[in-house]
Amino acid sequence: MAKSTTVSLAQARRLALKAQALDGSARDILDTIHRLGFLQIDTVAPVAPPQHLVLWSRLGAFDTAELDRLLWQERRLFEYGAFIRPIEDLPLLLARMRRTRGKYAWERRATDWLAANRAFHRYILRELECRGPLLSRELEDRSVESWGSTGGWWGNRNVTLMLEVLHGRGEIAVAGRRGGQRLWALAEAWYPAVDPFPLDEAERLLAEKQFRALGVRVRRDGTWEAHPDATDGSIPRRTTLLSPFDRLIYDRRRAEALFDFEYRLEMFVPKAKRRYGYYVLPILRGDRVIGRIEPAFDRKERVLRVKGIWWEPGVTPVSVERPLRELAHFVGAGSIDRG
Repeated sequence: MAKSTTVSLAQARRLALKAQALDGSARDILDTIHRLGFLQIDTVAPVAPPQHLVLWSRLGAFDTAELDRLLWQERRLFEYGAFIRPIEDLPLLLARMRRTRGKYAWERRATDWLAANRAFHRYILRELECRGPLLSRELEDRSVESWGSTGGWWGNRNVTLMLEVLHGRGEIAVAGRRGGQRLWALAEAWYPAVDPFPLDEAERLLAEKQFRALGVRVRRDGTWEAHPDATDGSIPRRTTLLSPFDRLIYDRRRAEALFDFEYRLEMFVPKAKRRYGYYVLPILRGDRVIGRIEPAFDRKERVLRVKGIWWEPGVTPVSVERPLRELAHFVGAGSIDRG
């Protein structure tokens, strides 16, 4: 890799926006995901699922069925953990899946739990081989030792936990979704046949891909370092709304250093203690984050409701009519209630 360079804060903003395809250069779903590296999945969707909202911020209205086709039919993308990734990353992720475990306490506990539930483990694999893909509720809990026997968040959700552990270890794969729920299959029946990279090389390449996708990173001394492949451009002439899970602002410290924008997702903050709202979206205009807005899609009434807009100090309020209309069209709202 060529040597990285030091850039100014203003240039760092432009490089970050271009690397993250927020400069208007995004072409299609697959190209965008390759540039971003991955999409985060979450079930909380007051407006739209975050994996859809991140793509909308870059592409505008797009066909969500195409994302499903790329995942479940063409298999040019795959779901692992809470992320959607290009299939080209599979050999790198396989290195993590198949690594020697035992560094962390939870890994050792999972290993011991699998050993205590060998018959349950074999049952899951056999059912997926014979009847898969299957939902978790279509499998029986045949554990002899419950993960939740000592208390904790998991309780008695042993089937779900077994599936998560086997997924993390590369034995099974997500092969589709039904009603939003994951369908599970044997990894060897779903993934293409590839050889994993050596773990050290895989970690190096994944870190390199992440740096390239971000465009810039901040050094300990506060200066900005640009990836050698990052290219500069003009300030984008567009306004859009960002998902709380958007990688441009997901690292809150980086976002504050880059845009002087302090952001916190307040879903889990008691209502009386929230500064803004439950699910607030940053407003990106040009190369600045100028405020935040809380839209919520009332699916029953098909109305996009704006619960509040908050501008950053010193920012002259601007019209967000166009991105709101585009968002309403994308989610299927027939009207916008501006409160």
